[in-house]
Amino acid sequence: MKQPLAGLRVAIVHDWLLGGGAERVVAELHRMFPDAPVYTSYCTDEWRGRLDGKVITGYLQRVGFLRKYVPFLRAWWFSHLDLSGFDLVISSSGAEAKGVRVKKPALHINYCHAPTHYYWSRYNEYMQRPGFPTGFNWLARLGLKLLVGPMHRWDYRAAQRPDAIIANSTYTQTKIKEYYGRESIVIHPPIDTDRFAQIAQPVRHGFIVTGRQTPYKRIDLAVAACTQLGAPLTVVGKGPDHERLVKLAGPTVTFVTNASDEEVVQSLASAEAFLFPVLDDFGIAPVEAMAAGTPVLAYKAGGALDYVVTGETGLFFAEQTTESLIECIQSFKPSLFKPTLISQAAQQFSVEHFRKQLETELKTLVVSL
Repeated sequence: MKQPLAGLRVAIVHDWLLGGGAERVVAELHRMFPDAPVYTSYCTDEWRGRLDGKVITGYLQRVGFLRKYVPFLRAWWFSHLDLSGFDLVISSSGAEAKGVRVKKPALHINYCHAPTHYYWSRYNEYMQRPGFPTGFNWLARLGLKLLVGPMHRWDYRAAQRPDAIIANSTYTQTKIKEYYGRESIVIHPPIDTDRFAQIAQPVRHGFIVTGRQTPYKRIDLAVAACTQLGAPLTVVGKGPDHERLVKLAGPTVTFVTNASDEEVVQSLASAEAFLFPVLDDFGIAPVEAMAAGTPVLAYKAGGALDYVVTGETGLFFAEQTTESLIECIQSFKPSLFKPTLISQAAQQFSVEHFRKQLETELKTLVVSL
């Protein structure tokens, strides 16, 4: 296939469209290929509007909240999509969307956010905290335990279907090799760094952590560390772990659950450092903090290894414990970090950079495969 990208019939496939970091990739794919339909298992009204009505869903759209807990139905639906009318299929996936079947000579390129967490790296976490409504967790555990064997095998086979895989970080790249036995290249996800371009630099004070408050994010470490130190911490966001975090927090910890986008931007720019205690596949929030000129104190693992440079854009702590984070905070000297240089470092993760890298890689793959 030697056609330029502009001449290709393109389809975009994504696991679900609810709102999160993975959806940002879909938004940029839509901007690159505005005529391409977007196939997904479930989509909110907001995302239908944001993608200009190009979204195509199936029967899972009508299942309700249970859609989150039926991966075998998603696997079946994606596997049976008819994509015969397209030259290039781009799947954006950390779950079942990569399992679409594409017939030659069409190409299937997978942008992988992570090997499916609930079959691989976080199976034990999902077993402990399935996230079902109260009273249904036992059912989720039973279902996952019974299905993990066959779905584990399905997920591996599905990961062999794409002609090429793009990883969102070097950490994800290693996991793709470990779990799927596939090589991949790295293109980091798009960060809207322009949001932070015109903000005034206020006097910086205290620490900040943002994001959905779920147990695996380990926001509890940030809350516990700042409580013990008596250090000011702003916790922005909400989620199922919120009440537990509030109970852990001392008087120096402030929770903000309904911040506007402008308030989040200003809060990031006003902090001395962003705390990032989670092992994440990439981690958009800390890069947004960097775009605001704010250094990142991160657990030394996962996607943070791609953007935290010790002494330049932040510091690492070695263990995912309160004690290790406290040591990092105590060794942190804000005056040694230059906001302008940190903000410049974040530009390598900009929307424009993502688009250029992806377009170049897609052209190369279209010609070579």
